[in-house]
Amino acid sequence: MLSDDDKTKIGNRLRRIAGQVSAVQRMIDEDAYCVETLTQIAAANGALSKVGRMILETHVQTCIQSALEGDDEAKRDAMLEELASLFQKYGRVTD
Repeated sequence: MLSDDDKTKIGNRLRRIAGQVSAVQRMIDEDAYCVETLTQIAAANGALSKVGRMILETHVQTCIQSALEGDDEAKRDAMLEELASLFQKYGRVTD
């Protein structure tokens, strides 16, 4: 679970990302120089990737850790499978 502080930080980041994406749209509409547009896209991608890493880190520290410390072997196995799947999916997003 995300702490209130983490939710605030992530919310702030997402609002900035939304602003960056809006800026990209304006740049496209206004025929801005391609390099400037690509730079803005790279910044938005990096910021969104950071949000993903923050959420993934919290998931590992809370949900995964809790399952691994528990006595339920089936739950541990399921969480490890979920974690492997998450890394595969997340790896594709951040590449």
